[in-house]
Amino acid sequence: MRALLKISKAVDGLNTVVGKITMWLILATTLISAGNAIVRKIFDSSSNSLLEIQWYLFAGVFLLGAGYGLLKNSHVRIDFLSSRFSDRTRNWIDVLGILVVLFPFCIVIINLSWPLFTQALASGEMSQNAGGLIRWPVYSLVPLGFGLLMLQGLSELIKRVAFLTGNGPDVMSGEDAKSDEQKHIEELEAVAARKLAGES
Repeated sequence: MRALLKISKAVDGLNTVVGKITMWLILATTLISAGNAIVRKIFDSSSNSLLEIQWYLFAGVFLLGAGYGLLKNSHVRIDFLSSRFSDRTRNWIDVLGILVVLFPFCIVIINLSWPLFTQALASGEMSQNAGGLIRWPVYSLVPLGFGLLMLQGLSELIKRVAFLTGNGPDVMSGEDAKSDEQKHIEELEAVAARKLAGES
């Protein structure tokens, strides 16, 4: 189990680096979008390549950042229900979700998108828009993004199994594991409890 936890830590580190890079892609997308809008307004000119690079960067944010989102527990979860389950039940649900839903879904998407990427790379497929960009880089984001997501799923599976077998902590119970919505609900509950205590 110790070797598996080292693999998990390495995957977490990889997706943390990729996730932080994708945050900068948001800034790049915003600056390119603003620059393109200003040039279009002032000089009545535009570039299809600048429009398409925005789409590429935007796709990169969501596809490459998916693994980081899973690491940080920012994916959709029904907190209202999961908060009522025991720690072991929540971890078992995650184990089943990773094995039955996440892994098969990632495998299907990677298998479907890989031929599209390799064909575009071999043919040098270009955008049909005048001055548009080459297509294979954006096609590569799909298998790469789902590959990173699947790796993070493996890391999360290792951590859940480590907890269930008594070989690791419950990573879902820490403050970092809570979603922003869950933290906000807890803050509101604390404010309401203070108000009730002040009234009594």
